Amino acid sequence: MSKKEPRTPDFEQALAELEAVVERLEHGELPLEQALTQFERGMALARSCQDALKQAEQKVEILLARSMQAEPVPFETDEPED
Repeated sequence: MSKKEPRTPDFEQALAELEAVVERLEHGELPLEQALTQFERGMALARSCQDALKQAEQKVEILLARSMQAEPVPFETDEPED
């Protein structure tokens, strides 16, 4: 059996966790080691969010490019014409 990689949280979860990390760091009450650990986690979450946004942007660009190149097609119904 292969070892599974840790699951990357979806965008909304990553963003919510990132906000929580930033809030903890802004309070400045964490010991240095914990603050560094939180900072590292925050950087990983920020990268994850940036990657997700970049992928979404690329998908939108692809879809827009496809729709602009699309040819009009007559609409056909299942109903017989009168």
